[in-house]
Amino acid sequence: MSGKTLDPISLEIAWNGLKSITDECFLTLMRSAFSTNVKERHDHSTAIADADGRLIVQAEQALPIHLASMGGLVRHIVERYGDSIAPGDMFIANDPHVAGGTHLPDINTAMPVFKDDRLIGFIANIVHHADVGGAAVGSMSGGLDEIYKEGLRIPIVRLYRKGVLQDDILRLLLLNMRLPDERRGDLNAQIAACKLGVARLGDMLERYGADYLTLAFDEIVERTQKRMRAAITSLPDGVYAFEDVTDDDGLGTEDIRIKLEIRKQGDGITFDFTGSDPQVPGNFNLTMNGTQSAVCYSLKALLDPDVPNNHGVIESVDIVAPEGTIVNCVAPASVALRLNTSQRLVDVILGAFAEVLPERVIGAANGANTSAVFAGIDPKSGQQYVYLETLGGGMGGRMTKDGKDGVQVHITNTSNLPVEAIEMEYPLRVEEYALVENSGGAGKHRGGLGIRRTIRPIGHECEFNGVGERFRHAPWGILGGQPGTPGRFYLLDDQGRKQTLPPKASGIRITPETAAVIETPGAGGYGEPKERVAQLVEEDRRSGKFSDEYMRDYYVTSNS
Repeated sequence: MSGKTLDPISLEIAWNGLKSITDECFLTLMRSAFSTNVKERHDHSTAIADADGRLIVQAEQALPIHLASMGGLVRHIVERYGDSIAPGDMFIANDPHVAGGTHLPDINTAMPVFKDDRLIGFIANIVHHADVGGAAVGSMSGGLDEIYKEGLRIPIVRLYRKGVLQDDILRLLLLNMRLPDERRGDLNAQIAACKLGVARLGDMLERYGADYLTLAFDEIVERTQKRMRAAITSLPDGVYAFEDVTDDDGLGTEDIRIKLEIRKQGDGITFDFTGSDPQVPGNFNLTMNGTQSAVCYSLKALLDPDVPNNHGVIESVDIVAPEGTIVNCVAPASVALRLNTSQRLVDVILGAFAEVLPERVIGAANGANTSAVFAGIDPKSGQQYVYLETLGGGMGGRMTKDGKDGVQVHITNTSNLPVEAIEMEYPLRVEEYALVENSGGAGKHRGGLGIRRTIRPIGHECEFNGVGERFRHAPWGILGGQPGTPGRFYLLDDQGRKQTLPPKASGIRITPETAAVIETPGAGGYGEPKERVAQLVEEDRRSGKFSDEYMRDYYVTSNS
């Protein structure tokens, strides 16, 4: 190492060392957590930020939706606390309006790392907690018209001060959350992951020195930005536009429009959401952090999937999102279900790029983050339980193959909770866990299939809250592909009778004589369906299954 740059080998050593720290913290958090939402579904992220709050490295399995949120938290910490930040401090926050969060169930923690008296950076993580209080069990119900009803708002506060737990802060948090023992367990997992990261980064500092690491931080961000701008340059200059609508906000506002114009010139690109609808009463509003994450994910996925997920990607893009709109809401807007809107942003971006990048875009995916909450009192233990899950659906058809079935898509990497985990942890029976037949849109390559889950309470009555998107507006196909099948909720009694539930279903009582059925949306297909038929028939012809005379008759019929 010499001068003010690192040679490629030294930079690669630093990069892999930092990446291994975030990955180890991710696994530590996952294996230490109490809730199925973390230990089974992996709804958490870990990262390293520098002393200015720039996100440098995010764990490999982390969620793209958390990119801007963790960096936003650390920037707020630096701005608010500045020189008073000390070794052993640990900060906690979740508020999307004052602390850089995205919605209240996502609780951020961050711990500074020092070399002697010099602040080097932060270890940060974020966990989606199964409940943070509020008017509805699970803190994810639709139909809430202000953030005050969605749960406990946590501004940036010190949970640890110079290594000492602020027990009064912790007790205040737990008092306002359901299942305090589970919340304590997940918070302890976050604390452990932070402390582990601080120790590991401290080892790197001892080995390589502060100058080496801070220089590596700068070069990682700079090289990421250069790489993204080079990828942007490969796009044709021009203006690309698209728009789509979400179903509704759960409080009567329907067909909420998201409008996008992309302007590309040289190595610069602007995503302009001017013309998108104003923020809505219901909790589908998106903060600027969420919009940033959706844009950065989309550009990275389309142009350079292997580029590091850090602040350099954010700096490569200009975003215009007028305040007070659905894509940049202001307080006291409710935001609990913002991921559905964020997923729709990704669809809109893919739609805008369809003509210029036909080989890379896909049909509209399930376009949602279908959530289901079952809550009640376990008849055996007498203890309250909350089962929260966001379920996957269809992935859009691709240029060379069908879309994937029953998966989380785009900016969330979480897993579907195994049946065994549900039945072991909760007094619930999963009577069906299957793919929804024929729910993928037809095309040269069909869209992926949605998921069906049928769940029944055992020996007690429980509450069901469900929130679905793409339940009215089907996921569209692309380049001639057909739309996928919308999702739906319904109750199924012992006689097989169905009772349809609204897409935003709250406070539904379910008895052991009734099961709740969740069907998530399929996805749109890619390309003309007749191209798929022609391709399959041609394969049969080559295999000798059909005669040349049959093939001539087929082509005459299909082209007439």
